[in-house]
Amino acid sequence: MGFSAYSVPHSSRFCDEWDEPTSYTPHMRRLSFLLLLVAVPAMAQPRQWPTHEADFHIANYRFRSGETLPDLRLNYITLGTLHRDAQGHADNAVLLLHGTGGQASTLLNPIFADELFGPGQPLDITKYFLILPADIGHGKSSKPSDGLHAKFPPYDYDDMVATQHQMLLEGLKVDHLRLILGTSMGCMQSFVWGETYPQFSDALAPFACQAVPLAGRNREWRYMAIQAIKSDPDWLNGEYKSQPIHGLTFANDLLLLAGGAPLQLQKNYPTREKVETYVDASIARTNSSTDANDMIFYLNASRNYDPSAHGLSKIKVPVLWINSADDFINPPELGIAQEQVKQMPKAKFILLPITDDTRGHGTHTVAKLWKGYLPQLLTESNR
Repeated sequence: MGFSAYSVPHSSRFCDEWDEPTSYTPHMRRLSFLLLLVAVPAMAQPRQWPTHEADFHIANYRFRSGETLPDLRLNYITLGTLHRDAQGHADNAVLLLHGTGGQASTLLNPIFADELFGPGQPLDITKYFLILPADIGHGKSSKPSDGLHAKFPPYDYDDMVATQHQMLLEGLKVDHLRLILGTSMGCMQSFVWGETYPQFSDALAPFACQAVPLAGRNREWRYMAIQAIKSDPDWLNGEYKSQPIHGLTFANDLLLLAGGAPLQLQKNYPTREKVETYVDASIARTNSSTDANDMIFYLNASRNYDPSAHGLSKIKVPVLWINSADDFINPPELGIAQEQVKQMPKAKFILLPITDDTRGHGTHTVAKLWKGYLPQLLTESNR
């Protein structure tokens, strides 16, 4: 196991879902772009946060599948300064978990970071030590496109959480978290964290997910996207020389549709010509920067996720669970969260109504819509 660090250049700090620097390599734009692409006005120049970026290495990590990787690399970004209490335990660390296809810098998106990290804001970096990891299969962490292609170990959310835990303890020497806040895939990982390491964090804030197996429509579109890539003759069992563009296009079509917000789509693309231009440009842009094997693996990482089977009642800490009413991926009519929240003694579920500011599934990153709930959560969970 090893640890290496380097500073993030100011010119490449921000890989948000809508606006990335042109210096990014093609494989660094992921599903997070598609899930938040709908109806975004021109954004102000992003704030340059004082970040530090590092890699943590795990030698011979054994995946839940039984396979091992000689050197598993986890990339992460931190902001702020770690503080310890009188007993030497970390007491101000916050873990921020990105969505499927994201990377360490995803939550530096101005609509998230600029609403949360500044002076007097809920996650003020003069008070909190923020940790933004890139999960296995994502960003600059170890992933199929590094060279193993379809032979990369089939990781899952348990692997992601286990390696995050190891990175915190051994790499950052963080033995306790003040808060875990996760968006989309990170939302699901928050529940895995709460059940696997129930005393590690004072509070959980899962945004945009359910706590049941990914079945129904959620697994449907993922499976369709995966099969579209695998059925493309150019996929060649993952050993393609160029991206299997037909399968990849169909997969990205599905992801764009799943991440959309109907109200914004109708308002911003009210004619056939406008919506077709938007779709063509979006898919062309995303196809050029998505690796098919990486996509297969990160869409399939949720295949055995099921916190409901392990006892949500194990989660005793305060939980702020927020979904939005226009989320195609987690439709409110299922009523799942409203029932499951009752199994956790200190949990609160909030369904954000559809407004002109919500963005479908991507509402999880629009912090102005839900940041007002965080101070109460942090107060209730203060040790």
